[in-house]
Amino acid sequence: MEKKIRITLVKSTIGQKQPVRATVRSLGLGKLHSVVEHSASPAILGMVRAVSHLVETEELD
Repeated sequence: MEKKIRITLVKSTIGQKQPVRATVRSLGLGKLHSVVEHSASPAILGMVRAVSHLVETEELD
């Protein structure tokens, strides 16, 4: 069974560069405090690392 992570957008993308905003949108996050759950694949973890200054993550069992 693969691990899942919960990602929450905690800072606004206003003032961020376009690639950062596109990464946040591709994770499925729109408005502030929106939450999504994804499997912890290398692609998703890389995107989370790129926007780590804007999001909070937690592992799910």
